[in-house]
Amino acid sequence: MDLAYIPSPSHGVLYLGPVPLRGYAFCIIIGVFVAVWYGNRRWIARGGRSGTVADIAVWAVPFGLVGGRLYHVITDYQLYFGEGRDWVDAFKIWEGGLGIWGAIALGAVGAWIGCRRRGIPLPAYADALAPGIALAQAIGRWGNWFNQELYGRATDLPWAVKITSVDGGRVPGTYHPTFLYESLWCIGVALLVIWADRRFKLGHGRAFALYVASYCAGRAWIEYMRVDEAHHILGLRLNVWTAIIVFVLAVTYIVVSARLRPGREEIVEPAAAEDDGITGSGDQDADSADAESEDTAAAGAGSGKDLRKSPGKTGKD
Repeated sequence: MDLAYIPSPSHGVLYLGPVPLRGYAFCIIIGVFVAVWYGNRRWIARGGRSGTVADIAVWAVPFGLVGGRLYHVITDYQLYFGEGRDWVDAFKIWEGGLGIWGAIALGAVGAWIGCRRRGIPLPAYADALAPGIALAQAIGRWGNWFNQELYGRATDLPWAVKITSVDGGRVPGTYHPTFLYESLWCIGVALLVIWADRRFKLGHGRAFALYVASYCAGRAWIEYMRVDEAHHILGLRLNVWTAIIVFVLAVTYIVVSARLRPGREEIVEPAAAEDDGITGSGDQDADSADAESEDTAAAGAGSGKDLRKSPGKTGKD
């Protein structure tokens, strides 16, 4: 008898009248808003304009969704193109199935386009957004809970998730809640990046690379626990190999970038810097004029003359 467990929702969809509210999509949307909101705060702190992060996200988010779905469909093609499968299901993104690797890769292409249009360096934008992306993943993983998917091996631990659905060959029981493990890990990744960025002033894409490396470290062991169908290479799941390779690339980037481009960008958004420069110049000119006026008055007082009078006036009739 199970004394404690995490119950699964009986339905992954709630209806607001005729409008379906899908838990999976809801988690993704909330995650995107959190990432943009927190990324905007970090971008402003770095000297950028408010709203720039959201403007670029208009490019990055759609690209990321397409990339995440493509990665999932390509690496799990048997779920959509195998015998007895309907290829139309490949487009049903609300039923679950987004690969973070494809989402980040193609999302970066969209972000690059948005950054190019604004004359902003992509590494600086990625650094500002890095912890927000980790938080978005932490929230998005709860979409798997709504869909009763991507759980781990069977367990009787008190924090096990109870699966009740029999769709897709599921066997009801209690399993490791790998969605919860990854959600908590992503929160830890976000906190790590925030701390390291404050402590070491990470720049030129190194904060983003730290996010990637630390996420991959957790994803490797979490992926190893999962029991859903997946392709294997040399006895390891495909996503484990992906996590290992991306981890090595991210760490290599951090090391090489720190040697070639130490420190942090002084200007992340040229337009914002120009605005600040114009304002600062005006203030400086005003201060200089006031100082000159005071010096002139002081000189006049020292000589017994009022130098502010017209040169044609001598003080005599």
